[in-house]
Amino acid sequence: MMTNKVWTIGLAIFSTLALFGSKPIMGQRLPPPQVQDAQVPCFFIFGDSLVDNGNNNGMLTLARANYRPYGIDFPLGATGRFTNGQTYVDALARLLGFRNFIPPFARARAPREVLRGVNFASGAAGIREETGNNLVRIYIYIYI
Repeated sequence: MMTNKVWTIGLAIFSTLALFGSKPIMGQRLPPPQVQDAQVPCFFIFGDSLVDNGNNNGMLTLARANYRPYGIDFPLGATGRFTNGQTYVDALARLLGFRNFIPPFARARAPREVLRGVNFASGAAGIREETGNNLVRIYIYIYI
């Protein structure tokens, strides 16, 4: 029983540090990361609404985020991301050295864009076929 309590306290401390430890103090802004050459040649993303960046916009579904208040802190506005700003894969792509956001599969047209990486994520998607079946979504096994 004591072991569970220690793990719970440790997890609470770690979560608090992870959430608040990287935020600037007193509203200070962190400098943007240095733009560098990409550390990997391409970046392909699979997932659900946590990383969807607009694949559901053209679908007749309730699982869309291309309207306010989504995107109020994002430079391009509401693009279909289920956040008010960047998703964690946007931040990861930037840390990996990509200069532009990875485009959603629904809008990736140029072969050069596709070779650089594509985001296949779809809000309401899941690993199991029945996940989100009451909503229109891109089923993940279509791509695998």
